[in-house]
Amino acid sequence: MPWHQITIKTRQDLRLSALLCETESRNTADNPIVIVCHGFTGTKEGGGRALEMGAALAERGFNTLFFDFRGCGESEGSRENITLSGQVEDLRSAAEWCRENGFEQIILNGRSFGGTTAIAFAARDQFITALCTWAAVARPEALFRQFVRSKIGGPASDPVEIEGEGERLRIKKGFFYDLQGYNLLQDAAVMDLRGFLVIHGSADETIPVEEAKMLFQSAGEPKELAVIPGADHRFTNHVEQVWNTFFRWLGDI
Repeated sequence: MPWHQITIKTRQDLRLSALLCETESRNTADNPIVIVCHGFTGTKEGGGRALEMGAALAERGFNTLFFDFRGCGESEGSRENITLSGQVEDLRSAAEWCRENGFEQIILNGRSFGGTTAIAFAARDQFITALCTWAAVARPEALFRQFVRSKIGGPASDPVEIEGEGERLRIKKGFFYDLQGYNLLQDAAVMDLRGFLVIHGSADETIPVEEAKMLFQSAGEPKELAVIPGADHRFTNHVEQVWNTFFRWLGDI
C-alpha cells in the first residue's frame, strides 16, 4: 500500500509528524479517512501494529492518517507540556489537513488518552462522521491523580511525576488544571455522529471497564459497546479480535 510521510502544522506553528496510508483508488469522495490517535505514552507507529492496521484498512477501502501528538514521537514540542487542550488542537490540525486534501468523511479512532482526546474533539467539531475508542478514559482528572504521589497544587509550570502505561513521566501540573475544563461524559452526550463504538477490555488494569460503560451510557444513538473478555489495557493477545470488531463496525456505518 502507498505510504506518504507528511508534516502537519498546528495553529501554534508546531510541526506534527504524520503518515498517510492511501487506498489504491485514492477516491476521497468514496473512501473515507480514519485518523488514528495514539495513547498517552504512545507514538503513531504503535510498535508496528498500527501500520499493519493501516494496510488492512486500505484493503477495505479506508485511507488512514497516523500522527504523533506534540511532544511525542517525531513531532515538535515538549512532552512535559502535554495537555488535553493541546492534543485537541493537534487533532483539529490533522482533521483540517484531511479536509484541505479532499477527504470529506473523517472517522476518528483513539486509544486510551487518544480516545479521550477524540471524544473531546468530536464534541466540538460537527463534521466528524464517526468515532471508535479503545480503552478510553471517561474521567481523566480522577484517573491520572491516582498515578501521582505528590499533591497537585501550586503553579501550573511546576513539574510532577506520573506513571503512564508502564512508564514514569515528568509533566507540568498544568496538565491537571487543564483537565478540569473538560467533562467527557457531557462531551459524549453532545457528539453528533453516524456511529460511536466503545471497545474496552474486561481485565483492563489501567482504566476500569466501568469508564467505557459510562461513556456508552452518556452517548446518544447510534452507539455500540464491545467489551473484550479477558483483555488488558493494551489488548495483549486480543488485538485481532479488536481489529475484527473495528473493521466490522466500519463496514456498517
